[in-house]
Amino acid sequence: MMLTLLFTIIIEILVLLALRERRKRVLVASVVVNILTNIPLNMYVKAVHPDWGIILLAEGIVFIVETLWYYLFIKKLSQAAIYSFLCNAISFLLGLLFTFLSFLLPL
Repeated sequence: MMLTLLFTIIIEILVLLALRERRKRVLVASVVVNILTNIPLNMYVKAVHPDWGIILLAEGIVFIVETLWYYLFIKKLSQAAIYSFLCNAISFLLGLLFTFLSFLLPL
């Protein structure tokens, strides 16, 4: 689970940097909000093994929580939503890709 969290944090920081976000408080906020949302989400997924609909609903809740969190630091709701959406979409899709590849190429 810690590897998943680390992967998410690295990807989302890289996304923010690609979006030209350089404010340290926003980058630190990203790390904090990922600790607060990623761990419970992954614990739930591992314990319950929900279907895709529930996973997407949970990701939607994470998107809302992270948008509001970023808004506290950015003060622009549209920018906060863009940050949250892109960070979560990219880390989620890369996580799926990594999972898929791990089945194809077991180490």
